[in-house]
Amino acid sequence: MADAKLLEDKSKEPVDELAGSEAPLLEHLIELRKRLIYSAIALVILMIGCFIFAGQLYDLLLQPYLKAVPGTKLITTAPQEQFFTYLNVAMFCAIFLGFPIVASQIYMFVAPGLYKHERHAFIPYLVATPVLFFLGGCLVYFAVLPMALHFFASMQTDHIEMMTSASEYLGFAMTLILAFGVCFQLPVVLTLLAQIDLIDVKMLNHGRRYAVVGILIFAAFITPPDPISQIGLAVPMYLLYEISIISVRLVERRRARDEAARAAAEKAESE
Repeated sequence: MADAKLLEDKSKEPVDELAGSEAPLLEHLIELRKRLIYSAIALVILMIGCFIFAGQLYDLLLQPYLKAVPGTKLITTAPQEQFFTYLNVAMFCAIFLGFPIVASQIYMFVAPGLYKHERHAFIPYLVATPVLFFLGGCLVYFAVLPMALHFFASMQTDHIEMMTSASEYLGFAMTLILAFGVCFQLPVVLTLLAQIDLIDVKMLNHGRRYAVVGILIFAAFITPPDPISQIGLAVPMYLLYEISIISVRLVERRRARDEAARAAAEKAESE
């Protein structure tokens, strides 16, 4: 009788979803290697495909320059420069297009170590990450890059003409697009930190003045040394910081509702 009661009590205990999913370090390393190989294969395939259309892709990246400085042409200063420029275009576009694939492989690696509700909570961030990265790149292409190029073109004189090499322009454009794409992940990072109780709304509100200073310093460090690029990155980052506060507040409200519902359920069971 006592044994039957003990078995019944054990059956009522919550089941750990991660029980039995533990793996030795070697298996984790093997899984990590597999995910890295899949990501590398995807990037290589995308890079080969992008290299076939590298000329057209570079012409697309060149449109802001041609609109800002009409009637001019880019130059190459070495015989091999155009080839390596196209190679860099292919690599850049492969990283840009393959970002969702790499993010999904990261998710597949960490998902077995997450509870079911944690996996469901992680999926929106998996979707938001490439979307925000794409929005950051679009902001550069359609707004920041044209404004910066107009600013530089306005400094030409009768004796000084802007003659940009193909590789230098590509490096300038890629730096801006990647910088904005990474910085647009700010809401994702702060919301994830709120999910694990490392930050809260009160902390973000009190740290707003320090965040403004940090954003200005970061924008000056990561962008080319021109005011248009720096302001163009600092303003959206501050807006994203404010959006992050709203997102963290929603996380706290949802957590409060869940805790209230859990407390009510426990009280009902005890009665």
